[in-house]
Amino acid sequence: MPGKQPETGPTEAPEDGAADSLGSLTAEELQQGQEAALALEDRMALSAQTLVRAEVEQLYQEVRPLGQGRFGRVVLVTHRKKGTSLALKQLPKTSTSLRGFLYEFCVGLSLGTHPAIVAAYGIGIESANSYSFLTEPVLHGDLITFIQPKVGLPQPAAQRCTEQLTSALEHIHDRGLVYRDLKPENVLVCDPACQRIKLADFGHTRPRGTLLRLTGPPIPYTAPELCASPLLPEGLPIQPALDAWALGVLVFCLLTGYFPWDQPLEDTDPFYEDFLVWRASGQAQDRPQPWFGLTPAADTLLCGLLDPHPRRRSPVGAIQGFLGRPWRQDGEASGLAVEAGEGGR
Repeated sequence: MPGKQPETGPTEAPEDGAADSLGSLTAEELQQGQEAALALEDRMALSAQTLVRAEVEQLYQEVRPLGQGRFGRVVLVTHRKKGTSLALKQLPKTSTSLRGFLYEFCVGLSLGTHPAIVAAYGIGIESANSYSFLTEPVLHGDLITFIQPKVGLPQPAAQRCTEQLTSALEHIHDRGLVYRDLKPENVLVCDPACQRIKLADFGHTRPRGTLLRLTGPPIPYTAPELCASPLLPEGLPIQPALDAWALGVLVFCLLTGYFPWDQPLEDTDPFYEDFLVWRASGQAQDRPQPWFGLTPAADTLLCGLLDPHPRRRSPVGAIQGFLGRPWRQDGEASGLAVEAGEGGR
C-alpha cells in the first residue's frame, strides 16, 4: 500500500445511516474487530517476553535471498545445528520499532495454519541492529514473475490462484482482520507450474474497524472510498470490502496482464471513468477497450468486486460461484493489448 497511514484502534459504531457509503460498522462488526485487537495485544505482550536475543549469524547460515522490500528482506537460511531450511524475515531497527515488529510477527502467528497462507513459526529474534522472525520457506518467487505482460496467466492457473487467495482472505476476515495489501508481490508461488500459492507479508493487516486515512497517492489496488474525503474526519473504518476491491483488480491482472486503471479517481484516470460509464450503462458500445476478451461471467464477477460503493461490493467469497466457468472468451489471449503508454500498463 502507498505510504504509511496514521491508524488508531477500532472506532465507535456510527449512528444508523452515518457514513454508510464509507463502510460504517455494525455493532457485531465493531465487536469482532475489538476482540481481534485485544487478542493481538495479548499475544504481543507474551511474544515480547520470549524474544531470542542473539545475532542471527550465530544461529542460522544464510543460503540466498528470497525477497527484498522497503522495510526489510527475506532470506533462506539453515539452522546451524539441525540443518533445517527456513525463511527468515529481517527488519532493521532503523526503520522498524519493536512494537511494529511484534505486531507483524503476531498477526502471522494468529492466523494459525492455512494452506494458502505462509506458516509462521513462533521464533522471534532481537539482534543488535535488527528484529527477525521465521516462517516456512516458499522458494519459487512471487506471483508477479508468473504474470506475462498483456497476457496474464493461463485461465486454469488464474482460477486456481484466485480460489486459493479467496480462501486465505476469508480465513483472515473470519478472525476479525483485514489484509489490506493484496498484490502479486505478496503472493508467493510454491512450484514452477503455479499450482499452489501462499499469501505473505502481514505488516499492513489490521483489525476490522481500525481507522485509516490515505496519506500517499492511490494505486490501482486502492479502493475508491479511501480516495474520497471521508465523512468521518478521523478516518475510514477498515472493512473486508477493501480486500474485495484489491482482489478484483488482481483477478483482472491475472486475466489480462495489466491493470484496469492507474488510480480509481473518476476525474483523474480516464480508464476508471470509462469503467464507471460502462458499469452504469451496461451497453456493449460503452465497454472499455481493456475489458475486451472477458466473458459475461468475468464481467459479472469483476463488476461485483469492483463496485465503487463498499456496502454494495461483493464479498471475496463471491468468487466461489464463478469457478469452473470461462473467464476469457475462446480464441482470445486475454483481452486486447492497449496502446503503449496507456494507464496501468
